[in-house]
Amino acid sequence: MSRISKTLRGLASLVRNPWLLNNVLATDETAWQQRAARHSGRGVTAQGLPAVPLTHFLSAGTHTVRPFAFRDGGSLPTDLLLLRAIVGLVPACRYFEIGTWRGESAANVAEVAASVHTLNLSADEMRQLKLSERYIELHGFFSRPLPNVVHLHGNSATYDLAGLGQFDVVFIDGDHRYEAVQTDTRRVFEHLVGPNTVVVWHDASRQPAQPRWEVLAGILDGLPASAPGQLVQVANTLCALYSPAALPTHTPNLLADPVPYFELTLQVKP
Repeated sequence: MSRISKTLRGLASLVRNPWLLNNVLATDETAWQQRAARHSGRGVTAQGLPAVPLTHFLSAGTHTVRPFAFRDGGSLPTDLLLLRAIVGLVPACRYFEIGTWRGESAANVAEVAASVHTLNLSADEMRQLKLSERYIELHGFFSRPLPNVVHLHGNSATYDLAGLGQFDVVFIDGDHRYEAVQTDTRRVFEHLVGPNTVVVWHDASRQPAQPRWEVLAGILDGLPASAPGQLVQVANTLCALYSPAALPTHTPNLLADPVPYFELTLQVKP
């Protein structure tokens, strides 16, 4: 039987029996998990990466996340809290991110960073992908008005990163397919990472403490073997983090007591 015939027969089976898709996805997830497990030297286990408490990065007191849209495709409040916290720990911080979307992450860190660079596909590149004009217009909604935010346009796989210099914090939140995550990770470490740079990847978990194995495999395969820092997941977030300094870690446990927990106060901005 030809490959085309096999493919058509397989698609027909999925149409008749949609539940088979669960088996396909489970098999695919297992394959990515096995690929990530090759990096046991980075502490990878069946629970994913070692976990560091979010509170490790937070000072005592109240913390604010703003803006926050509560819209599809965005970050968790704790993801943005993590970014604001680590950027705020660095005087005159230079921050770089891949993936602008509505500009929530860029706008959040712009309050505490000296400069913010955010890279996204250009409008023309998004049109070539048949994305709607309204979707394109929403990119940078929160970050465009901010004077310390520089909007860069291009494909992160080919954009000339070499001329940008090193950054204190890098946030990778672009295409989450394996090949793209691997390429973004490799290029960021080649061109933007210095000895003290912290790198954060979004959507490295599907839910806090539930690894997204395809993304983790891309991170681990893209991370230079020579990078001396520690790779962890951050508890209560969807983020993985590379730290040049050692961090206190534990093995994630979905059934552990939910401590610490957080209190949220919402203020609506018209």
